[in-house]
Amino acid sequence: MTRTLWHMGALHPFEQALVLLLAFGPFVVLGLVVWLRRREDDREDSRDGR
Repeated sequence: MTRTLWHMGALHPFEQALVLLLAFGPFVVLGLVVWLRRREDDREDSRDGR
């Protein structure tokens, strides 16, 4: 028996944006959180005189 994969066609632009957001969004948020925490830690270290 031969299996044929059914392709539904190209994604709508909204769907493309949603896929990109779901694929890369968590990494962008993680990068922002790390960057902001490092800035806060650097400020705290400079206040302590380190």
